[in-house]
Amino acid sequence: MAQNDTVKLIGYWSSPFALRARVALHLKSVKYEYLDEPDVIKSKSELLIKSNPIHKKIPVLIHGDVSICESLNIVQYVDEAWSSDPSILPSQPYDRAYARFWAQYVDDKCFESLNAAVGAKDEEGRMVAAGKLMVCLGILEETFQKSSKGLVFFGGENIGYLDIACGTLLGPISVIEVFSGVKFLQEETTPGLIKWAERFKTHEAVKPYMASVDEYVAFAKQKFSIQ
Repeated sequence: MAQNDTVKLIGYWSSPFALRARVALHLKSVKYEYLDEPDVIKSKSELLIKSNPIHKKIPVLIHGDVSICESLNIVQYVDEAWSSDPSILPSQPYDRAYARFWAQYVDDKCFESLNAAVGAKDEEGRMVAAGKLMVCLGILEETFQKSSKGLVFFGGENIGYLDIACGTLLGPISVIEVFSGVKFLQEETTPGLIKWAERFKTHEAVKPYMASVDEYVAFAKQKFSIQ
């Protein structure tokens, strides 16, 4: 696969998972055509279904005549297919395995708690899910303190794979905070994540593609019919 083949990304403006792909492509200075699904909730384009026939969901990266699905998989592909600096994944095998492990933790455990909080039928269910999310964020705080080595990002001085994975939490968390009145990132329990979140959101590879809190909230109200 040639680096100069046509590149397209199928995404949706509010998707935190499409954000991962856009950040990776920006970091690698890859020129691509962005195809925003007009109404991914109610309908799916023929191109999306053709490009991701198994799951039929975004994001999908189309590079030449091949399609790459699943956001973390796309980030790894972009890092390997375009060898230019900066590297997104760490260079050492252990560090790469470590980053992949915690990225999967974000998708498995953190988003499980997030989805449970959003989908809870009653206040008790929401509180239980919120408690689990607090635990997840506390574990990520410990991971950040260990992996950042006192520097700016999970990967050290520069944004890397684990930053991109964790960054998907910020939009959904901000929405839950607005509706619940609960602050999940607190100075007492997650001081490192608070500083990291501000740096991540304002990074030049993230800021152009990350929706504002108001935009996320408006989208959530429409999606879940919240008045």
